[in-house]
Amino acid sequence: MTIAAILSTKGSEIATVRAGTQVREAVSLLAEKRIGAVPVIDQGGICGIFSERDLVRCVADNGSGVLDWPIERVMTSPVETVDPRTPILAALGTMTKRRIRHLPVVESGEIRGIVSIGDLVKHRIERIEAEADALRTYIQQA
Repeated sequence: MTIAAILSTKGSEIATVRAGTQVREAVSLLAEKRIGAVPVIDQGGICGIFSERDLVRCVADNGSGVLDWPIERVMTSPVETVDPRTPILAALGTMTKRRIRHLPVVESGEIRGIVSIGDLVKHRIERIEAEADALRTYIQQA
């Protein structure tokens, strides 16, 4: 199973911010959309990702004045991305190894969506439960 399967059920709608956006605008977007991270786009491509972790770390180090900074001063860059053909377990491995919670999905240089650790874990649990149900049914019919 690949990341494309996640996007097919989740959808590929993605909130982004442009490079140069003030941190406070990005924070408002995170709150409005109830999301944990937003890709930063510059000249059509992804140049970074801004997450709740980036905000917390920066505010702890520099105070609330960071809300007026441009997003580039706070975002994580370079960004770890995946292709839609990436296997789900490989993406989970990357997230665990890199200690990240969000992976933008990029194909041919264009952002196609974003997946979170929650999306991937939810999908794995659903698959495991479906397999367990199939085995129970098989055993009961034997």
